[in-house]
Amino acid sequence: MSGAEAAADPAPDRAQPFAPRTILALVLVGIVSFAGLAVLAAYAPELRGAADPGAHALSSSAIGFKGATVMLKAEGSPVLVSRTPPHGRPPGEGLTVITPPQVTDLKPFAQHPALLIVMPKWIVTGDPLHPGYVRKYGAGDDSSYATELLAPFAEKTELQLRKAVSRPVLRGTGVLFDAATYLPLGAVDRLQTLSGPGWAPMLADEQGAAVVARSKAHPNVVVLADPDLLNNQGLAQLDNARAGMAVLNVLRGTGAVTFDVTLNGFSRGRGLGRLMLEPPWLAATLCGVAAALLMGLHSLARFGPTLARGRAVALGKGALVDNSAGLVRMARREAELAPAYAALAKAMVGKVAGGGERSAAGRDNDAWLAELARRAGAADPAELSREAERAQTRDDLLAVGRKLYHWRTEITRERR
Repeated sequence: MSGAEAAADPAPDRAQPFAPRTILALVLVGIVSFAGLAVLAAYAPELRGAADPGAHALSSSAIGFKGATVMLKAEGSPVLVSRTPPHGRPPGEGLTVITPPQVTDLKPFAQHPALLIVMPKWIVTGDPLHPGYVRKYGAGDDSSYATELLAPFAEKTELQLRKAVSRPVLRGTGVLFDAATYLPLGAVDRLQTLSGPGWAPMLADEQGAAVVARSKAHPNVVVLADPDLLNNQGLAQLDNARAGMAVLNVLRGTGAVTFDVTLNGFSRGRGLGRLMLEPPWLAATLCGVAAALLMGLHSLARFGPTLARGRAVALGKGALVDNSAGLVRMARREAELAPAYAALAKAMVGKVAGGGERSAAGRDNDAWLAELARRAGAADPAELSREAERAQTRDDLLAVGRKLYHWRTEITRERR
């Protein structure tokens, strides 16, 4: 192909980098992703907990208490995992179970009608190879934290640990559990018991050490010294599960069992995001989202021709008249145009009514126009001229202009 032929060929059209469907798909994916992120951010505290291997009712690890909630539900007992802090107001009837860490404040729970405190025992860390599992390093030998933790309910509290794995037997002491109560346990590693002058044993082992005790100053508060009666690794043995469920059923009576997880860091707040996504404000949020979608759809299609960009300074007689009128308006001299408008109206009447060259040239005869107005039953033009000369404001100009317009149409019969 010669150079002349190549120059004569039209240049190929450049393809668009993105197709309209691709852009629309990207926008929709972005909107859906942002909405999902907003919902997840609002409900993030409620989604946490299942993967945390700590000692709480949401954990499925060996030291967690999720198995207790599952077992109670299987028995037909009402169970609730609470993420709401107590705020000083006691709940209704039923048992509240808390699994506090070693250092925390239990005073907000003192007014609960029935409170079971499960003491911590094991020192663990998360298993990096198995998320949700723990690695056990042993039981805590230092029990000095117990006095500080249970200070709202007793002056002094001590914890004791057995040396090895044992199969203890729990017997009732007559406090809620009668003396005939006999609960043999399965294998328990380093059984933990409780003692102190402010505690009344309820279930004691064969050595007389309290495993379950009630506060003398606060009879509504009960402490379970060894968590292996309720945690997942303890419930794996049938005897331990029977003993743990017996403790919960006796303490709850006919009410529900509430496992509080706020002390473990899973409290639920009332943020703005949750407020917008829950009734009654959910309806307003949906209306706002629908309005935004409709605005977006409306912006996708052109609803009128493209407006050509005009000149910064217009040309022609019309622009000159508009500029002159703007200057007069800015100077607030509109009223001074009233006499000129009166003269123009009389000239137009004289021209239409046959006034001849005198009216067309502006040398109209007031006497002739007055006679013409008298015959037509219209106002005297001289009076209108004097009223135009007396105009001082814009309102005066408008009033005179209306009278001159009606005067002209009455004489020339333009409205017919």
